[in-house]
Amino acid sequence: MTQSRNDADVAFIKALAELLNENDLAELSVKRDYGDNDSLNVKVSKIGAQPVFQQVAAPAPSVAAPAPAAPAAASAAEMPADPAQHPGAVTSPMVGTVYLAAEPGAANFVSVGAQVSEGDTLLIIEAMKTMNHIPAPRAGTIKRILIGDGSPVEFGAPLMIIE
Repeated sequence: MTQSRNDADVAFIKALAELLNENDLAELSVKRDYGDNDSLNVKVSKIGAQPVFQQVAAPAPSVAAPAPAAPAAASAAEMPADPAQHPGAVTSPMVGTVYLAAEPGAANFVSVGAQVSEGDTLLIIEAMKTMNHIPAPRAGTIKRILIGDGSPVEFGAPLMIIE
Protein backbone atom coordinates (compact mmCIF):
# COMPACT_ATOMS: atom_id res chain seq x y z
CA MET A 1 0.00 0.00 0.00
CA THR A 2 1.46 3.34 -0.96
CA GLN A 3 1.67 6.23 1.45
CA SER A 4 -0.66 8.38 -0.70
CA ARG A 5 -3.30 5.64 -0.74
CA ASN A 6 -2.89 5.23 3.02
CA ASP A 7 -3.42 8.99 3.45
CA ALA A 8 -6.49 8.80 1.20
CA ASP A 9 -7.85 5.87 3.26
CA VAL A 10 -7.37 7.82 6.50
CA ALA A 11 -9.19 10.82 5.00
CA PHE A 12 -11.96 8.47 3.81
CA ILE A 13 -12.35 6.98 7.31
CA LYS A 14 -12.47 10.45 8.87
CA ALA A 15 -15.18 11.46 6.37
CA LEU A 16 -17.17 8.34 7.33
CA ALA A 17 -16.88 9.27 11.02
CA GLU A 18 -18.19 12.75 10.22
CA LEU A 19 -21.13 11.24 8.30
CA LEU A 20 -21.84 9.00 11.27
CA ASN A 21 -22.02 11.98 13.64
CA GLU A 22 -23.82 14.38 11.28
CA ASN A 23 -26.59 11.88 10.52
CA ASP A 24 -26.86 10.48 14.06
CA LEU A 25 -26.07 6.94 12.90
CA ALA A 26 -24.95 4.14 15.22
CA GLU A 27 -22.86 2.24 12.67
CA LEU A 28 -21.61 2.52 9.10
CA SER A 29 -19.84 -0.19 7.06
CA VAL A 30 -18.20 0.34 3.66
CA LYS A 31 -16.10 -1.86 1.38
CA ARG A 32 -13.79 -0.24 -1.15
CA ASP A 33 -12.36 -2.52 -3.90
CA TYR A 34 -9.00 -1.55 -5.36
CA GLY A 35 -8.48 -4.57 -7.58
CA ASP A 36 -7.56 -8.26 -7.38
CA ASN A 37 -7.36 -9.33 -3.73
CA ASP A 38 -6.99 -5.72 -2.63
CA SER A 39 -9.75 -3.90 -0.83
CA LEU A 40 -10.50 -1.86 2.24
CA ASN A 41 -13.28 -2.82 4.64
CA VAL A 42 -14.20 -0.11 7.13
CA LYS A 43 -16.70 -0.32 9.96
CA VAL A 44 -17.30 2.84 11.98
CA SER A 45 -19.57 2.50 15.00
CA LYS A 46 -20.39 4.33 18.18
CA ILE A 47 -19.98 2.73 21.58
CA GLY A 48 -21.61 5.04 24.07
CA ALA A 49 -20.66 8.54 22.98
CA GLN A 50 -17.24 7.65 21.53
CA PRO A 51 -16.83 6.59 17.86
CA VAL A 52 -14.76 3.44 17.33
CA PHE A 53 -12.92 2.73 14.09
CA GLN A 54 -12.08 -0.67 12.67
CA GLN A 55 -10.04 -1.09 9.50
CA VAL A 56 -9.62 -4.55 8.01
CA ALA A 57 -7.30 -5.24 5.08
CA ALA A 58 -8.53 -7.69 2.44
CA PRO A 59 -8.81 -10.38 1.32
CA ALA A 60 -11.27 -11.24 4.04
CA PRO A 61 -13.32 -14.44 3.99
CA SER A 62 -17.02 -14.04 3.40
CA VAL A 63 -18.81 -14.40 6.74
CA ALA A 64 -22.47 -14.02 7.63
CA ALA A 65 -23.23 -10.75 9.42
CA PRO A 66 -23.38 -11.12 13.21
CA ALA A 67 -26.80 -11.01 14.79
CA PRO A 68 -27.32 -7.84 16.79
CA ALA A 69 -27.53 -8.25 20.54
CA ALA A 70 -31.11 -8.25 21.79
CA PRO A 71 -31.67 -5.31 24.13
CA ALA A 72 -33.62 -6.01 27.28
CA ALA A 73 -36.98 -4.35 27.63
CA ALA A 74 -36.26 -1.58 30.09
CA SER A 75 -37.64 1.88 30.58
CA ALA A 76 -35.44 4.92 30.15
CA ALA A 77 -35.89 5.65 33.85
CA GLU A 78 -34.13 2.38 34.78
CA MET A 79 -31.09 2.84 32.55
CA PRO A 80 -28.75 5.83 32.81
CA ALA A 81 -27.99 7.70 29.58
CA ASP A 82 -24.45 6.32 29.72
CA PRO A 83 -24.52 2.52 30.29
CA ALA A 84 -21.02 2.69 31.79
CA GLN A 85 -22.52 4.65 34.72
CA HIS A 86 -25.04 1.89 35.50
CA PRO A 87 -24.16 0.22 38.84
CA GLY A 88 -24.39 -3.22 37.21
CA ALA A 89 -22.20 -2.38 34.21
CA VAL A 90 -19.43 -4.81 33.31
CA THR A 91 -16.73 -2.81 31.51
CA SER A 92 -13.93 -3.95 29.27
CA PRO A 93 -10.61 -4.50 31.03
CA MET A 94 -8.70 -4.11 27.73
CA VAL A 95 -8.75 -3.08 24.09
CA GLY A 96 -9.59 -5.87 21.67
CA THR A 97 -12.27 -7.71 19.72
CA VAL A 98 -15.30 -9.16 21.52
CA TYR A 99 -16.53 -12.69 20.92
CA LEU A 100 -19.78 -13.76 22.58
CA ALA A 101 -19.17 -17.48 21.91
CA ALA A 102 -16.19 -19.81 22.21
CA GLU A 103 -16.08 -20.39 18.44
CA PRO A 104 -18.09 -19.44 15.36
CA GLY A 105 -21.43 -21.22 15.30
CA ALA A 106 -21.31 -22.13 19.00
CA ALA A 107 -23.90 -20.94 21.50
CA ASN A 108 -23.16 -17.64 23.24
CA PHE A 109 -21.70 -17.82 26.74
CA VAL A 110 -24.66 -15.80 28.07
CA SER A 111 -27.86 -14.20 26.80
CA VAL A 112 -30.25 -11.56 28.08
CA GLY A 113 -32.17 -12.98 31.03
CA ALA A 114 -29.55 -15.62 31.87
CA GLN A 115 -28.52 -16.13 35.49
CA VAL A 116 -24.76 -16.01 36.05
CA SER A 117 -22.57 -16.77 39.03
CA GLU A 118 -19.49 -14.82 39.98
CA GLY A 119 -16.61 -16.06 37.83
CA ASP A 120 -18.76 -17.44 34.96
CA THR A 121 -17.36 -16.55 31.52
CA LEU A 122 -19.40 -13.76 29.94
CA LEU A 123 -17.44 -13.35 26.71
CA ILE A 124 -13.95 -13.42 25.22
CA ILE A 125 -11.85 -10.42 24.26
CA GLU A 126 -9.11 -11.14 21.75
CA ALA A 127 -6.09 -8.90 22.22
CA MET A 128 -2.84 -9.49 20.35
CA LYS A 129 -3.91 -13.00 19.28
CA THR A 130 -4.65 -13.97 22.89
CA MET A 131 -8.15 -15.04 23.88
CA ASN A 132 -9.01 -13.52 27.27
CA HIS A 133 -12.06 -14.94 29.06
CA ILE A 134 -13.94 -12.16 30.84
CA PRO A 135 -15.58 -13.45 34.05
CA ALA A 136 -18.73 -12.16 35.72
CA PRO A 137 -17.64 -9.87 38.56
CA ARG A 138 -20.75 -10.78 40.56
CA ALA A 139 -23.74 -13.10 40.46
CA GLY A 140 -26.96 -11.84 38.90
CA THR A 141 -29.11 -11.68 35.79
CA ILE A 142 -27.91 -10.41 32.41
CA LYS A 143 -30.16 -7.40 31.72
CA ARG A 144 -28.47 -6.02 28.59
CA ILE A 145 -25.71 -7.01 26.19
CA LEU A 146 -24.26 -3.76 24.89
CA ILE A 147 -21.73 -5.05 22.33
CA GLY A 148 -22.07 -7.25 19.26
CA ASP A 149 -20.07 -10.35 18.41
CA GLY A 150 -16.87 -9.48 16.55
CA SER A 151 -17.04 -5.81 17.53
CA PRO A 152 -14.00 -3.80 18.56
CA VAL A 153 -13.98 -2.61 22.15
CA GLU A 154 -11.99 0.03 24.02
CA PHE A 155 -10.73 -0.11 27.60
CA GLY A 156 -13.55 0.82 29.99
CA ALA A 157 -16.32 0.45 27.42
CA PRO A 158 -19.52 -1.07 28.85
CA LEU A 159 -20.06 -4.66 27.71
CA MET A 160 -23.08 -5.90 29.71
CA ILE A 161 -25.42 -4.97 32.52
CA ILE A 162 -25.77 -7.51 35.34
CA GLU A 163 -28.33 -6.92 38.09
